[in-house]
This record gives sequence, structure tokens and C-alpha cells, in this order.
Amino acid sequence: MDNTSQESQLQSENSSTYESTYPLYAMAISSSSTSSNLQRIAVGSFIEEYTNRVDILSFNAETLTLRPNPSLSFDHPYPPTKLMFHPSTPSSLLRHSAVDLLATSGDYLRLWEVRESSVEALSLFNNSKTSEFCAPLTSFDWNDIDPKRIGTSSIDTTCTIWDIEKGVVETQLIAHDKEVYDIAWGEARVFSSVSADGSVRIFDLRDKEHSTIIYESPQPDTPLLRLAWNKQDLRYMATILMDSNKVVILDIRSPTMPVAELERHRGSVSAIAWAPQSSRHICSAGDDAQALIWELPTVAGPNGIDPMSVYSAGCEINQLQWSATQPDWIAIAFANKMQLLRV
Repeated sequence: MDNTSQESQLQSENSSTYESTYPLYAMAISSSSTSSNLQRIAVGSFIEEYTNRVDILSFNAETLTLRPNPSLSFDHPYPPTKLMFHPSTPSSLLRHSAVDLLATSGDYLRLWEVRESSVEALSLFNNSKTSEFCAPLTSFDWNDIDPKRIGTSSIDTTCTIWDIEKGVVETQLIAHDKEVYDIAWGEARVFSSVSADGSVRIFDLRDKEHSTIIYESPQPDTPLLRLAWNKQDLRYMATILMDSNKVVILDIRSPTMPVAELERHRGSVSAIAWAPQSSRHICSAGDDAQALIWELPTVAGPNGIDPMSVYSAGCEINQLQWSATQPDWIAIAFANKMQLLRV
């Protein structure tokens, strides 16, 4: 790595750490602030048992304090595969404006009302007509343009679009030939998904019979694990391959050929997140215990792209989130810790 990248050491003025009693995986940062101007962060346990936990933390960026709120911790069936707060202001589902809406996925999609001192289970969404069981959900995405829509991805090869206000399925699509591992909204009616079949596909709810394959793994059937759509420039998205150190950057105007491949990780990449207020910055994290922030050049040089900054964690990083309301902060999860980094 050349000298243009800067390695950040853990310094108290640039980070804040929460240590849990169990391994952490799923993580979400609220887009609203509580009355005391604190940022809510949800973290989910990863325990190989039925009963898992979701903890709600409060982060104060001025004092750099990160505190759990025991009255807001709740049991969750199975480890949550994803957590996500309502992407904008409180919706008509909420009775009070000082309340957050939290969605979780695992065996089902669930909605929770996070109040000042309690959490209430609001809804459970089950699309199985023939059985009390359903195929596990690998991920979901909340439509930030039309927040009554949530799309889920499942190991049963389908993507399901829910109208969470009516509590009904808007549509269910057989999206791929194998398990669907992630889903991301681009526009109000357009979403994309990645799968164990190695493809990135784009769907438009106005034409449910067709999808567009914009990328396929170079090695057939190498699963694509995660997908991130650039909300500042919808022409671009990023994906990662199983057991690969690469982040693949795609331009949907020129399918099949990546516009860039970021290859400076020394282990498999496990998480990606675009900067919420910049179309050219993306963060990636992986098994090499590093979180890398990249600035995408207009034209990639012959020797590839180096990250603009590097953060080293204590062990393999399995999750990251970039705060939309406080874009100076990135959250990473590794082992039993959740750490907020000032970038």
C-alpha cells in the first residue's frame, strides 16, 4: 500500500466502543434523534440458539459516550440477519413522534416500536399460506422514497415486497435460481438483488415479468453476498463475492464489466457501505480486521486504487454502517464489540 493512505490508530477522541456479553452481527443507526439529541443505535446478538437479543444504545457525539439502555433491550427469535430503523421521519404507523420504528429480519420480518423506556412488538409479516414455517430471510431493505415498502430476500430464491402499513404482500418474485442473499432499493419501484447464483439483477415493479442482469461472477456460481446502491448517484452500486478480497463497483449503464475493483483487503470482504452524502466514497470491511475508506477516481489507474484511509480493529469485522445523520461516524461490529469511528 502506498503512502497516500493513512492508518488510523485507536484514539479515544476518534472512537467510542460498546462491549456486549455476546457476539454481535446486525446493526442499525437511527435517522432521528431523541429529545436529548442522542443518536440511537441497535445491535443484534449472534448466538447459535433460538433466543437472541437486540440492544438499543444511545450515542452522544459531543461527549463520545455510548450507553446501553437496559429497558430497551428485547429478546429476538434467532440471530437477526439485519436491523434497520425507519429511514425518514416517523410514519403514520407511529402514535408518537418521539418514537422510533425498527425492523428486523430472521425467521420473519418484524416491526418494533422503540419508545423512551420500552419496546413494543408491532407486526409480524408471514407470507407462508400453507405452513406455520417460512424460509429464513437473509436480508431486507426499507424503501427510503416510499417508506411503506420493505423488500425482503430469502433462501427460497424469492424477494417479497411488503406494504407494511396495510400488512399485505404487494408482490413476491422468484428473483434468482438460488438463494437470494441481499436486496437494495434504488427508486420507489426499482430494486436490485444478489444471489448464490452469482448474479446482480434489477427489478422494476411496473414490469414484474422481466429483470435485468447487470453483473455475473467471473467464476460461475460464485455467490454474491452483499449489495449496496449508491443513493447519491443511482448509476453506481457495489457488490462483494464470497471468499474474495474484492469490492466490485458497477455502473448500471454498462452492464457486465465493473468500472472498478477494489482489491487492497488482505482477507475476504464481509461488509460495504456507501457514504451517505458523497457519491464517490465507499467503506469496506473484512476478515483482515480492517475497515478501508475509498475515494473512487474518475478514471482508475493501471495499478488499481488505494484506500484513502485504513482503520484496524481487533479482529475480523463482520458488519459496518455509515451514519446518515452524522456522516463523520462509521460503526463497525467485530466479535462482541461495536465501535464508532470518526472518519
